[in-house]
Amino acid sequence: MKKVHIILIFCCMSLLTGCLYPKENMKQNAVPYEDQLQVVQKAVVTFKEQNDGILPIKTRDMSTPIYQKYPIDFQQIAPRYIQEAPGNAYESGGVYQYVLIDVETNPTVKLIDVRMAEQIQELSLKLRMYRDEYQYPPFKKVISDGVYELDFKKLGYKDVPQVTSPYSGKGLPFVINEKGEVFVDYRIDLYDALKKNEGQFTEGEDIRNILSKGSPFVPAYSLPYTVKDGEPIFLK
Repeated sequence: MKKVHIILIFCCMSLLTGCLYPKENMKQNAVPYEDQLQVVQKAVVTFKEQNDGILPIKTRDMSTPIYQKYPIDFQQIAPRYIQEAPGNAYESGGVYQYVLIDVETNPTVKLIDVRMAEQIQELSLKLRMYRDEYQYPPFKKVISDGVYELDFKKLGYKDVPQVTSPYSGKGLPFVINEKGEVFVDYRIDLYDALKKNEGQFTEGEDIRNILSKGSPFVPAYSLPYTVKDGEPIFLK
């Protein structure tokens, strides 16, 4: 019965995804326009100045991963500080969630591609179904302490699932931790970024912010990384 419920949830999620992103709106709502980021940035700064330093963000649990922790609440800034949420925002039927980083020192508007979350949800549902039957995830190999690669064939995949990198356009794989939580593996992008910024990071330091510095995107749904011998590794 539990498996039937999960299958029904999966089917409903697929149908809702199609409703949320009609094909005719997908293309124009999937572009990270710089002017839209600037308009939202200005609205956030003005709101903060006029509200005693408070930021227009949705409340999230303290345990929420840092890059998903501060989503912008457009209901607080529209229509007074901005006419409406940008067309590419999730709230307007787009594929991007607008979030803030560096909230304590320099609140900066960035983007998350919510299509990543949909792929993670799909994989997580298949993992849950597998664990209901076999108890443990289908581990393929240990990547690092507490980080694992999955045997995707055992989950019913013909090909290894990937998400498209918002930085390079390359395919990024998934990994899981010891709790069975799914994450995007950004080591490909981090390797390229480290080659362009050699010597700027030390071992033990989280290096993920190197990706968001020159990009409108944050490395969402990621585990912490550091550098060792010039290459990215998972931070223990």
